[in-house]
Amino acid sequence: MIAANVDFVIVVQSCHYDFNLKRLERYLVMVRDGGAIPMILLTKIDLMAPDVLAAQIADIRSAGITEPVMTLSNVTKEGVGALTSVLAPGKTYCFVGSSGVGKSTIINALMGRDVLETKAVSGTGEGRHTTVRRELFLLEDGAMVIDNPGMREFGVSVAEGGMEAGYSDIVVLASQCRFRDCTHTREPGCAVLDALASGRIGADHYGNFVKLGKESEHHQLSRGERRKRDRDFGRFIQSVKKDLEDD
Repeated sequence: MIAANVDFVIVVQSCHYDFNLKRLERYLVMVRDGGAIPMILLTKIDLMAPDVLAAQIADIRSAGITEPVMTLSNVTKEGVGALTSVLAPGKTYCFVGSSGVGKSTIINALMGRDVLETKAVSGTGEGRHTTVRRELFLLEDGAMVIDNPGMREFGVSVAEGGMEAGYSDIVVLASQCRFRDCTHTREPGCAVLDALASGRIGADHYGNFVKLGKESEHHQLSRGERRKRDRDFGRFIQSVKKDLEDD
């Protein structure tokens, strides 16, 4: 659990060293499945050449990601005004991402004062881990923002809705497969594999779809096993109580 009752989740990645398309897709799947609206924020644009930044955004679009992509520099303040303009009064925005991408510095800029501790960047230009707890702040215009500690890992639980929204192109193809229970990995007549072979979908996009699907399936099975264990334990307790009453 990251946060509750949030309207938007802003996924923050540094376009310097932290940019990772597969991780971004993973975040978007879980945000959508959690019922929030995802947004993407690329930071540290002052450290990147414009053509490199443009290529990263093109990669995001090529993966079928249609969410808004904002860019920002905490050094030059470029993009801070644009970010502020999209934060609506009465809405809650949760910032998530790896350590050192600038989340706390962004919130300080939005608040207009230093409400969160930050550390100097490293020699490579990357930030250092600072935030150790979640905090919610009320901005002057009435929007609310939540800072989160940096995440080293971000697992996918049962996320069928998020998968369908994040991989709608593959989901449409899957409906054309010969077999209804096609796993899209080896079956004959698989429309997804045909699209992969012809280049209509990218190998990385397909690979992440398969990997996240397996993770979701594993967590779904694990959850079912836990529920069965809890039911069995409940029956055991009831039988013990009954035996005690009979005695």
